[in-house]
Amino acid sequence: MTDRPSDFDPLAPETFDSPYPIYAELRAKCPVAHTQAWGGFWALTKYDDVRNAASSFDTFITSVQNVVPKVAFTGRRPPLHLDPPEHTPYRKALDPLLTKAKAEALEPTVRRIAIDLLDPLIAAGSADICADFSSHLPIRVFAEWMNLSEAGVAALSEVGRAYNVAVQAAIDDVVKVTSLQLYDMARDLIAERKANPQDPRIDPTSALLAARANGEPLPDELIIGTVRQVLVVGIIAPTVMIGSIAVHLSRNQDLQSRLRADPALIPAAVEEYLRLYTPYRGFARTANKEVQIRGQTICPGEPIALVYASANRDEDVFENPDQFILNRPNINRHLAFGMGPHACAGSALARVELRVSLEELLARTKRFEVNGEIKPTRFPEIGALNVPLRFEA
Repeated sequence: MTDRPSDFDPLAPETFDSPYPIYAELRAKCPVAHTQAWGGFWALTKYDDVRNAASSFDTFITSVQNVVPKVAFTGRRPPLHLDPPEHTPYRKALDPLLTKAKAEALEPTVRRIAIDLLDPLIAAGSADICADFSSHLPIRVFAEWMNLSEAGVAALSEVGRAYNVAVQAAIDDVVKVTSLQLYDMARDLIAERKANPQDPRIDPTSALLAARANGEPLPDELIIGTVRQVLVVGIIAPTVMIGSIAVHLSRNQDLQSRLRADPALIPAAVEEYLRLYTPYRGFARTANKEVQIRGQTICPGEPIALVYASANRDEDVFENPDQFILNRPNINRHLAFGMGPHACAGSALARVELRVSLEELLARTKRFEVNGEIKPTRFPEIGALNVPLRFEA
């Protein structure tokens, strides 16, 4: 693989819009692409290939490398870093706390946090919707979902955001420091739950401590890794998604006015936005045997990026894929939350966060528009990292 030329350059400078034409060209001419970046990896850009790899967990495993570029350096963090069946007890512990009903029960909390964050920004007349709103909202929501103390909420808000900023800016030293701080927070939370147990039906950490695999408790270090993963796993994607939605609505004022006038359309709009601005493009698998995909031979041990952002714009699946089409007939086929055993456990909560954020942003403004430079995110995410907005209240 080391002698193979690169079909694309993921390290090339990007704008908010520039990746999508590149992925369209790859889908047409080189759908199973290779690059030498980050030690070399394959990229699947077609919908069917991405869906198949995400679903075929016996061949395309996640325990070797789960994102491109590889950022984990401190050990395994279930369930994402484990393959079935090892990952299953962790998902069984967490999934019941992330059902649609549980997510909808959190809606008043999400709305309170959204309003608390938005009101001063709108009153000021301008703000960066990512830096000042969407990077804070999911951290505070997750902190409450995990039943953290007031001090714990404040600590996660500070450290979690610093970690995410460092990951996006590729500041490796800060990534390592803040990641270790998150591990310390996970250990402290587990010690607190062991000393003062909570109902595992409503508390994620207690659910993990109560879980059993073959009749035995889950290993302490892997519970720590899971809590560490949960602390930040649902933070970056909503940050980017809300920024991307704000860009699109700024560019499409008629749609902005239509959604403001008829909020009942917002859930359908969120689904189309999830397809159009899927926030991930670098979730990875590793083939555990030689595989052939569209004539390309992928050897065992070679990392493969599942480019969801390309798959969800595949013209063979979605008609006029670069257009926003409300109530798209096959919208339920989008892969924004992945597929298979590693599909996003928090998809229901993410939908609530996105819907409520859009409802409150529209309800509290007469108009908003981009008012400055849009800064894009980098691998493994795709979308807007900074979006300065001007508000008309």
